[in-house]
Amino acid sequence: MELWRQCTHWLIQCRVLPPSHRVTWDGAQVCELAQALRDGVLLCQLLNNLLPHAINLREVNLRPQMSQFLCLKNIRTFLSTCCEKFGLKRSELFEAFDLFDVQDFGKVIYTLSALSWTPIAQNRGIMPFPTEEECIGDEDIYSGLSDQIPKMTEYDKRCCCLREIQQTEEKYTDTLGSIQQHFMKPLQRFLKPQDIEIIFINIEDLLRVHTHFLKDMKEALGTPGAANLYQVFIKYKERFLIYGRYCSQVESASKHLDRVAAAREDVQMKLEECSQRANNGRFTLRDLLMVPMQRVLKYHLLLQELVKHTQEAMEKENLRLALDAMRDLAQCVNEVKRDNETLRQITNFQLSIENLDQSLAHYGRPKIDGELKITSVERRSKMDRYAFLLDKALLICKRRGDSYDLKDFVNLHSFQIRDDSSGDRDNKKWSHMFLLIEDQGAQGYELFFKTRELKKKWMEQFEMAISNIYPENATANGHDFQMFSFEETTSCKACQMLLRGTFYQGYRCHRCRAPAHKECLGRVPPCGRHGQDFPGTMKKDKLHRRAQDKKRNELGLPKMEVFQEYYGLPPPPGAIGPFLRLNPGDIVELTKAEAEQNWWEGPPQDLSVHLWYAGPMERAGAESILANRSDGTFLVRQRVKDAAEFAISIKYNVEVKHIKIMTAEGLYRITEKKAFRGLTELVEFYQQNSLKDCFKSLDTTLQFPFKEPEKRTISKPA
Repeated sequence: MELWRQCTHWLIQCRVLPPSHRVTWDGAQVCELAQALRDGVLLCQLLNNLLPHAINLREVNLRPQMSQFLCLKNIRTFLSTCCEKFGLKRSELFEAFDLFDVQDFGKVIYTLSALSWTPIAQNRGIMPFPTEEECIGDEDIYSGLSDQIPKMTEYDKRCCCLREIQQTEEKYTDTLGSIQQHFMKPLQRFLKPQDIEIIFINIEDLLRVHTHFLKDMKEALGTPGAANLYQVFIKYKERFLIYGRYCSQVESASKHLDRVAAAREDVQMKLEECSQRANNGRFTLRDLLMVPMQRVLKYHLLLQELVKHTQEAMEKENLRLALDAMRDLAQCVNEVKRDNETLRQITNFQLSIENLDQSLAHYGRPKIDGELKITSVERRSKMDRYAFLLDKALLICKRRGDSYDLKDFVNLHSFQIRDDSSGDRDNKKWSHMFLLIEDQGAQGYELFFKTRELKKKWMEQFEMAISNIYPENATANGHDFQMFSFEETTSCKACQMLLRGTFYQGYRCHRCRAPAHKECLGRVPPCGRHGQDFPGTMKKDKLHRRAQDKKRNELGLPKMEVFQEYYGLPPPPGAIGPFLRLNPGDIVELTKAEAEQNWWEGPPQDLSVHLWYAGPMERAGAESILANRSDGTFLVRQRVKDAAEFAISIKYNVEVKHIKIMTAEGLYRITEKKAFRGLTELVEFYQQNSLKDCFKSLDTTLQFPFKEPEKRTISKPA
């Protein structure tokens, strides 16, 4: 048997090459073995198979894409480890370019033969090579390989890309299965359900999605030219959005795992046992938890390479659609991760500012913060202050040690900035200033900065913030676009790409509700002026929600007793939905609780059980529902423009009236005279008491919840 074929057989026995690798096919050439080894990845894996942890795989680039720098780095890591860990002499090693440029592949075979005869390799019980003496020194078979390799790779690059997409997906799906089978299930007997939930996040959901994805991918790859592969990626783009949650929480999951393992020796021992069973101890659970984030951010790179080596015009165009979808997905996942970090930053601000009675997340993302001096219309002397600038607001505070006392809250909607460069000429400290002026001129501030560079930086951030509030093209094509937090995953009406992040992801027309990116506002079709759902808006799957609820019930998540009143102060960081209202003695089930986080999550009060609750609804929707109902019929709706606010709509004297429910300091009211601690309490009161105490023209109670069947005959006015 030829020496290179003996080498191939040895590599298969070492579980580096699969038994079905094309190097084993009839008619296979030595150049195909050279091609398989050229990037150094399999060689590094070979050493770890012979001696676990011989090489730290974090030092190996597992996808060098034939980059000379990365391939040579991998090859040199292999060569140095052969000396340091396996005892090979320098004279027994090939040179890195002997393999990468295939200048002397015979020397590569010689090195692998020497490696196979080392005690470490033989202790694995694998027969070394060569086994036939006459094979040694047969050099002519390896001559001219450097000429064959480039021709072969150019011819086969597209096939290699397709094969890599399938093989890496198979390996990744196996990894997800291994995490579930060898770590998650065994640890359920050692850890509390909430620990399992925190550590493994939604890994089971990922496994389910990728099992179907791999099946569809294989079917597409089985067709001539894999012409339908692009459709598979486009189809799964929406399903892969679950990575947003995983990637946002994986860092906290790893920290929680470390804490649990450090606190309990039995868990640490179990983790080591699980790792040994899963992969002979090569990768810990902590290592494996990072794999999903790496995988989802790699799809666009795989497709990018495939597009590069696809020649047929239509196939290339179709693959570009899939590439755009996976790029969009990667950006969306990254943005969700960033937004979760931003919300943590906002929470830290929130908790350090005294007497702040509103959620900062309602005012967008932080832009800049720092020390400045300030004068106002009321006080002309310069005051030392610390300011926080967000997209929609400026918080002016006085520093008190590690906390801040809020002195002024400036809503930027009605302000503009104006430069004043008179102080710049002096170039003295705290002489660099610009003006923050109210549109009506009734209020204004002079902001002073220590250096010209600081002033420039603050001015740029102010300009960006005001540009976010009043973007260019906000009124293009009859629209009225405003910054908006979308609760559902939504796509831009103009470009069909996702609106990325978890809050203030983009803009929505106040008139027709069309969603858009800031940069796309000028390209949205003319305003329809009627609220509607757009094809780009992806509603959450109700069955998925039910499954999540069922899962929570099965997990038996912990219940905590409330010992102190909470009615919204300080407000939570989230920009969407109402906060929980708690009284001493209440029992609250936790849906998410991490020791290092300042805020824990619980299920919101389920208002849908009430016959009067309509959920999110515009005025027009309420009027349509109540138009043909009896006087006194009413509903309570969540305001679409602000999900934390509610309104009552009631039919009275043949007209539908709307009453805004005001919320402040955790209390609900429709008049300043009387406040309630909950929405249900407010409704029940006005079911018994007339609204005329608040509105003279409304002499009625809240009589008939709109979900009750109509019992009265509607009398038409004469």
